[in-house]
Amino acid sequence: MKKSLKSILLIFLFYAFIFTSCRTEETEFIQSPEEEILAENSTVATLIQRTATNDGSHDNIIDGSNCFDVQLPVTVFVNGIEVIVNTEDDLDDIEAIFDEFEDDENELVIQFPITIILEDFTEVVINNITELNSYSANCNGENEVDDDIECIDFQYPISASIFNINNELIDVITITNDNELYDFIEDLDSSTIVTIDFPITVILSDGEQVTINNLTELGIVIENAEDDCDEDDDNDWNDDDCNNCTDNQLVDVLTSCTNWMVDKLERNDNELEDIYVGYLFEFLNNGTLSVTSGGNLFSGTWDATGTGNNITVTINVIGLSDFNDSWILHEIEQSTVETKVDLRLGDDRLRFESDCIGNGGSIDDTVLVQALTTGDWFITYFFDDTDETTDFNDYVFNFASDGSSTATDTNGTTNGNWSTSLGDETPLELNLNFGETMPLDELAEDWDVLEVTNDIIRLKDVSGGDGSIDFLTFERTQGGGGGNDLVNILSDGLWNVASYTEDGFDETNDYNGYQINFDANGTVIADNGTSINGTWSVENSGNILVLDFGVSIPFDEFNDDWDVISVSDTQVILQDVSGGNGGTDILTLQKL
Repeated sequence: MKKSLKSILLIFLFYAFIFTSCRTEETEFIQSPEEEILAENSTVATLIQRTATNDGSHDNIIDGSNCFDVQLPVTVFVNGIEVIVNTEDDLDDIEAIFDEFEDDENELVIQFPITIILEDFTEVVINNITELNSYSANCNGENEVDDDIECIDFQYPISASIFNINNELIDVITITNDNELYDFIEDLDSSTIVTIDFPITVILSDGEQVTINNLTELGIVIENAEDDCDEDDDNDWNDDDCNNCTDNQLVDVLTSCTNWMVDKLERNDNELEDIYVGYLFEFLNNGTLSVTSGGNLFSGTWDATGTGNNITVTINVIGLSDFNDSWILHEIEQSTVETKVDLRLGDDRLRFESDCIGNGGSIDDTVLVQALTTGDWFITYFFDDTDETTDFNDYVFNFASDGSSTATDTNGTTNGNWSTSLGDETPLELNLNFGETMPLDELAEDWDVLEVTNDIIRLKDVSGGDGSIDFLTFERTQGGGGGNDLVNILSDGLWNVASYTEDGFDETNDYNGYQINFDANGTVIADNGTSINGTWSVENSGNILVLDFGVSIPFDEFNDDWDVISVSDTQVILQDVSGGNGGTDILTLQKL
């Protein structure tokens, strides 16, 4: 991509020797001032190369090494959860999982092989953790000074002129990135004269752009910027989350959004967020705070003072003592779909979450709200590690448009509340809270909405602790009819495997060409010219599909009790979470 200076010089000298008598008017002679020459091993050349050196510290959360980074994309398993890192922004997903619990032992497993990029941009394929550790051992240790300068960046493109020792122009090089600039400095030698075509622009760590007119200026600016920022070469990815936070920024974030929810609340090692599912917080500019839960209203005050990592947020709400304290702002996390404000006080944590992204953004919950607030509902399936549906057999549920709800059985009525928000894994979630009365306390979750019709609402919740998945289904009739619907749908016509992923690995191709026939008598045949026989049944009011193909490859992979995620006349989506490693399999059947 870039010409070697030495090769250019040899070619030039060869042609110069042959044609020197013919190059009278065509030869370009330029006398460059001594201070404008970019010489090999000079102080300014070294500073330029250190600035262009590959920074390996930004992904320390993956490799723990600041002298190289990992080429993206890369797949890692964070506390057992698969994360595909396609961009640097995806590193925040790893931190979010690590941050979910402060007292667990965080574990990150890399899926090899990977490619690492060294300081000089050399790429090396790494096949296992032993090879990775070998390269890490050659890095400066954590918190030690490394060679690269990260507090200033070049704005590209940059042009450079190359002359021979007679000041004759050989070539003009255009440099478009750090890799090319690093190699350009590396190739400097005493047999050529190199000048940078000024002016150029550099960008400081605070975003300021500075115009540079000569090498002397460039050297001074780089030296002044060298220690102008925290290069974050350690492995503490939490230590700079609020370096640039201000109390005014926090006030703007909290007051520009309504309907803040409690995403995390831990006091004295007790997890309390489930108690406050459906509680909506509103922070006002005048320092007052209101909290609504169904028909209940709580009033209080709040205040934010300080800067950076020392911003104190004082909350005082009458009747909600779990929130009342002087918290330290840990992080403000804003994405295109939601905003989170994370507060800490020792080992205690409070994290608020809002769907608002600062401009009143909202979700479309029209279909869910219309169905939910019309008529009676019954729980026809509740799975929390085991099937606990029978605990709710006697309850009738009603949901009012004001966010209140009731659960009624022979012992009376229990009041609760509900709300909608952006889902963790789906576009919409339903937040339920019926207090601490057993067994209704089990429903206090932020449920991801899988399917909504006028007759059925399917929900799921992924535990933030062990990654286990709970399922909840409401239907119009006690005992439900979803099971009969699924039986009738599957036994009507032929199906194929539209997709199948096992622990994130796509294995759909193993099932190409197969047509699957579900017979109403409970037998199933998969045929691609050779028949594979099995059995099937629908259980738990249509929430479980049991498949058994014996030892017949590849359909033996389907032998399991599948959770029914969604059902339509033409598509059935199934999911199975392994009880061993917590891996997730997803099977989609499509009608032919």
